[in-house]
Amino acid sequence: MADNKPMAAIGSYEMVLPFQAVGVKSVVLTSENRNTFEDTLEQLAREDYAVVFIQEDLFVEFTGKVEEINDKYHTSVLPVPSPSGATGAGLASIRGSVEKAVGMDIFAER
Repeated sequence: MADNKPMAAIGSYEMVLPFQAVGVKSVVLTSENRNTFEDTLEQLAREDYAVVFIQEDLFVEFTGKVEEINDKYHTSVLPVPSPSGATGAGLASIRGSVEKAVGMDIFAER
């Protein structure tokens, strides 16, 4: 039987609300507590969260920390578009991960 590891979402209230509705731990960041992002992400990884969804602008701003977490822990950190729209960072991250895993860009247009 597989272990059911928890999931979390970090971002604005509008971004994390749908995740909270399905039982995902939600961490709301505001302009006042945005500086806690790195510590929060590290704590969730240490607590063995399987997946942490983060708002795309946080992903872009804290790319170094996200890469560190992805390398150091078994936690997968995935970007999610903010309520204001996608920046393309999420798709670029997924594209890079897939290319690294299979050795080629399977999303390339011909």
